[in-house]
Amino acid sequence: MAISKKSGKKGGVAPTVAKPVKKTAGQQFVKADWKEGFKKKQTGVSDMTLLTTISNEAVNENLQKRWLNGEIYTYIGAVLISVNPFRDLGIYTKDVLQSYKGKNRLEMPPHVFAIAESAYYNMSAYKENQCVIITGESGAGKTEAAKQIMAYIAAVSGTGEGADGGQRIGEIKEMVLATNPLLESFGCAKTLRNNNSSRHGKYLEIMFNERGEPVGAQITNYLLEKGRVVGQIDNERDFHIFYQFTKGASDEQREMFGLQGPESYVYTSRSKCLDVQGINDVKDFADTIKAMGVIGLSQQEQTEIFRVLAIVLWLGNVQFEEMDDGNARIADKGVTDFIGYLMQCEGAAVEKVLIQKIMETQRGGRRGSVYEVPLNPAQASAGRDALSKALYNNLFEWIVQRVNVSLAPQTSHSQLIGVLDIYGFEIFEDNSFEQLCINYVNEKLQQIFIELTLKTEQEEYVREQIKWTPIKYFNNKVVCDLIEERRPPGIFAALNDACATAHADPAAADQSFIQRLSVLSSNQHFESRGDKFLVRHYAGDVMYNIPGMTDKNKDQLVKDILDLMDKSGNTFLHTIFPDRPDPNSKKRPPTAGDRIKSSASALVENLMRAQPSYIRTIKPNQNRSSSEYDVKAVLHQIKYLGLQENIRVRRAGFAYRNTFEKVVERFYLLSKATSYAGDYIWQGDPKSGCEKILIDTGIAKDEWQMGVTKAFIKNPETLFALETMRDRYWHNMAARIQRAWRNYWRYKNECARRIQRFWKNNKEAIVYAQARDYANTILAGRKERRRMSILGSRKFLGDYLDVGKADPLMLKGSAGLASGETVAFSCRAEVLISKFGRTSKLTPRFLVLTDKAVYILAAVAHDGQPVVQLQRKMPLVTIKSVSLSNLRDDWFALNGPISDEGDPLMTCVLKTEFVADLVKLSNGSMNVHIGPTIEYNQKKDKKRVIKFVKDENSRGDPYKSQTVSVTTGEPTNSVPRPLPKPKPGQVRPITSGKLLKAGGPSSKPSSTSKPKPQALPGHSVPIASVKPVIPVAVSAAAQPASTSAVKRHSMAPPPPPPPPPVATAPEVPMYKALFDFTGQEGEMSLKKGALVEVEEKDDNGWWLVKLNGKEGWAPSNYLELVPPKSKAPPTPPAPARRPPPAAPQAVPVAAYIPAAPKPPPAPAMPTQNGLPSGMNPAAAAIKAAAAGGGLGKPSGMTPAAAAIKAAAAGRDGATGGLKHVKPPTAPTVPTVPTVPKVPKAPGPPVATKPKPALAPKPGAPPVATKPPVPGGIPKPPPPPPMPGQVKKPAGAVGQMDLAAALQRRAQRIADDD
Repeated sequence: MAISKKSGKKGGVAPTVAKPVKKTAGQQFVKADWKEGFKKKQTGVSDMTLLTTISNEAVNENLQKRWLNGEIYTYIGAVLISVNPFRDLGIYTKDVLQSYKGKNRLEMPPHVFAIAESAYYNMSAYKENQCVIITGESGAGKTEAAKQIMAYIAAVSGTGEGADGGQRIGEIKEMVLATNPLLESFGCAKTLRNNNSSRHGKYLEIMFNERGEPVGAQITNYLLEKGRVVGQIDNERDFHIFYQFTKGASDEQREMFGLQGPESYVYTSRSKCLDVQGINDVKDFADTIKAMGVIGLSQQEQTEIFRVLAIVLWLGNVQFEEMDDGNARIADKGVTDFIGYLMQCEGAAVEKVLIQKIMETQRGGRRGSVYEVPLNPAQASAGRDALSKALYNNLFEWIVQRVNVSLAPQTSHSQLIGVLDIYGFEIFEDNSFEQLCINYVNEKLQQIFIELTLKTEQEEYVREQIKWTPIKYFNNKVVCDLIEERRPPGIFAALNDACATAHADPAAADQSFIQRLSVLSSNQHFESRGDKFLVRHYAGDVMYNIPGMTDKNKDQLVKDILDLMDKSGNTFLHTIFPDRPDPNSKKRPPTAGDRIKSSASALVENLMRAQPSYIRTIKPNQNRSSSEYDVKAVLHQIKYLGLQENIRVRRAGFAYRNTFEKVVERFYLLSKATSYAGDYIWQGDPKSGCEKILIDTGIAKDEWQMGVTKAFIKNPETLFALETMRDRYWHNMAARIQRAWRNYWRYKNECARRIQRFWKNNKEAIVYAQARDYANTILAGRKERRRMSILGSRKFLGDYLDVGKADPLMLKGSAGLASGETVAFSCRAEVLISKFGRTSKLTPRFLVLTDKAVYILAAVAHDGQPVVQLQRKMPLVTIKSVSLSNLRDDWFALNGPISDEGDPLMTCVLKTEFVADLVKLSNGSMNVHIGPTIEYNQKKDKKRVIKFVKDENSRGDPYKSQTVSVTTGEPTNSVPRPLPKPKPGQVRPITSGKLLKAGGPSSKPSSTSKPKPQALPGHSVPIASVKPVIPVAVSAAAQPASTSAVKRHSMAPPPPPPPPPVATAPEVPMYKALFDFTGQEGEMSLKKGALVEVEEKDDNGWWLVKLNGKEGWAPSNYLELVPPKSKAPPTPPAPARRPPPAAPQAVPVAAYIPAAPKPPPAPAMPTQNGLPSGMNPAAAAIKAAAAGGGLGKPSGMTPAAAAIKAAAAGRDGATGGLKHVKPPTAPTVPTVPTVPKVPKAPGPPVATKPKPALAPKPGAPPVATKPPVPGGIPKPPPPPPMPGQVKKPAGAVGQMDLAAALQRRAQRIADDD
């Protein structure tokens, strides 16, 4: 079975009780899907290849069970069987459509959406044209299936978002869907068997670009049943548009065309069926008008279309009376006058054409007399009906061509999907020429089905020597030959001969036809019965009536009607009636039979060029009942559709087959022996590679066989499994890349976090240490230090009271700090307060230093509550100096201007930090006085000097009588201790990245060499990953210097540079023939090794070459550019010598900034800054790295990394040198990387050549073109390349064709070997 896309596995039967189940070791449980209980159980088998008994009755029984259960779709392998339900089952909703998107055929129940998805996927994946062939009886549901296929493709195909043609793609989708209501209105009618029966054939081709987006479409029309315009049997109707127009026309249209209800016109009321249950003509008319607008029909074009419809309707109301002489006359001339008004011609001219016929006599090839022959009522009625049929038929063909103009692709397309909706097989009581043509086309479609599913398949098994049991089947080719064969003459040939020999009298022509049919009596599928004949079709025996057949086959308008069209003043009538045939031409004009035969042949040819998908429709009953299942009628359809034989062939056959080369190209990724990192590495032949792939994927041997040129896979489940594995391979590769990238970023982030953590833990300590060192320089060895002040753990934090942030003491508001004022230091201190008559006393204060001033605050009691008040503010600009003693005490004084308050004298344990911050804020302009005394102004006019004496018995630096006693401190030359080192601990490895390789990115790469990529079968170079190489013609100065060259030239002085090269005249590029080529007329025959000159290069793979003065076309992939003889370029001047490094060590990043000297010009190709024109320096650097040349890179750096690094630093790409490396003194020959040998072959495939302008081939068949259409049909896209040819994209001017260079180099090496 195909691999399911649901995750998880069911571990057994789901528990019936909704109770949580505890998992045990080795058990896996998946939560049951509650929707499973509501899904409708399928009846019968969805794929009838699984039937236990293969018989027509078993097939019928299975289809009946499923149809009664509302399951109308069933598979026979890849063929879809559809039984019309005659009711809406709700299976075409948007949700159902989306559920089939991206699913293979076996993942979902049978549906027409699955066929559409398979066709769209195969087109996108395999780049092959697809077609969907829908066949069956009239009323079996072919038109509905075609509509749903178009709706699905429009919904799932690309939208073109982000592309220039996104709007056009949306318009194409809308127009494709709009063709359904438009062509149904003009081409469908109600019959006894079907209320919406297609009375014409339609083949719609939707064209797609490389991205799978629709860019255009084209409709081909086949055999409109124009006889329905003028007559129908009871309970049938004319084409829908007549009833829509007469019922839903606007008042303006009714006034313009004199329009009335459908009951007022003979053509629409003759069958006595004006209304159909389930059809709303007024609503459908609105949908038709809307579709015309979507297609792009202008209002004028719509008016002209309705004018022609009105003319046809009024022509039916022209009645004839028989006069006494037996001739006819118009019963009501007012009708012909109104028709003349609509046709913009005289009413008398219309009347004359309808009752008279002009005849000419000829004598000896010369024009004779002209006679006006009156017509009897029967002849006049036939002429009127012929004019009506011609008008409607030409109008329908014009509408189809106009739709094609709107749908024409404006860009090139690569693939297409065709949908065939054509009339079904018909058996009526009265079968005439129309039924013969319809049944003939269905015979051709049945023949295609037999050819592709039965006959061709069995012949291929024999040809490929596959073990096979032949299946017997009925080949209807004998019936097709009976109808269309020319020798011996078939029915169409006999009909043409009868029309040619008795063209004047229809009755005589019919008798001649009866006589000619007698030669077919020996055919077992034909019986002649008087004026009837019987044909045993694949769908049953049909009796055809001969009377009137020859007249319908001629299908020609009389000269009088064509003259009437010429006289009309309406240009639209001139448009829908093309140029009339030449009356003097002796060539017989094509008959209706000829046209349907050529159309059928063209249809078969188009279908054979695409990969077909089949939908076989079945009609369950003749009453259009949603509950009646006619077993006998369905059994008959099962027999003539050959479903039983199809099941037998499908069960015994192989679902998929393709050439070894295609299978390898598609699935080589699934085996380690054939692929490595996306490259094809298999060195054996394609057959062995294909077999290796199938073995390595674990497919059972009985599931596949190897033929002579193709591999055959038995079941579609196996193919789906291979496709799923291929899709999963790319997902896995993408996941591996993503995983490696995420691991790299995890590793990088972890390293960054460690660096950040280290910096975060140490940056504050570094800042604190710097502040402490600055304070030590301010003291300058003039003051003894406290032991605690020079400890390594001492940090200068600054704002110890946190005034600048949280301010828990609310000092900021008390001090009145401004909003932009920054707090640099805050601490508790004590100020010496002098009181009259008593000893001075130290009082606690808050000391705050900002970038503007020094604030001294005190806590006082106010109303019994402590309140902080500002005692003094000293702006920094007013502080002249700060005074300290030279001992280890904490006293200092701020010397300011003379004032009543005097200078504050205080003590603070953090006085060194305070003084350092104060000096820093003053930009070093503040003086720091250090001495044995401190002098300060106690009051405005009173100076005091405090002495500091050493007293080892004192404690706390006491003050008494202007003397401070201080113990001995650390020496004045003491420096702060270094920061204490953290405790040594074990370094934790980086494991959060889960690196793919142990040791991290710095570990050396594995020594295992990567396998060399090989060219896929049918390709000249590896297409998975093409490595750029440096062409041989690049100058030596542009080549990177090797490591040995760097060492060698660092020890010896360079020789003097050679003289500059002498300028020479440019040489004509010559090309060498790689293989023998035998040309036809207009082509140049070549011998291997011949040198030619290229005159013109065409984009389609053919070049105009000149050899020995003669010109002719030759395939471009047979030619190779002969490189000109390279001249040694001058050596660049050597820079100043530098001493070589003593030992290998890490080089700083700045050392790798490359130099960019001007290189000498390279003679091989036009260059720009030493590079090929159009190539930037970064690309050249990467190119040089890929070629394997050294870049003077540091140890451990890959060449690509060094190249990218150099390109990012601004390298000139042409030198390849680095600033710290001395360039070589002589040019070095670049080492050519090893290229896998290409086996010699007769030559690459020849591209599709253009038509040579100088000598076109004689005898070429002319290309058939469609008649001109108003507005002009765009030129068709160029023909696709031949199989195996890689189409060369149009490159920019001066851009190097890297793939071509690789191919030439590989071929050169192969020739040398």
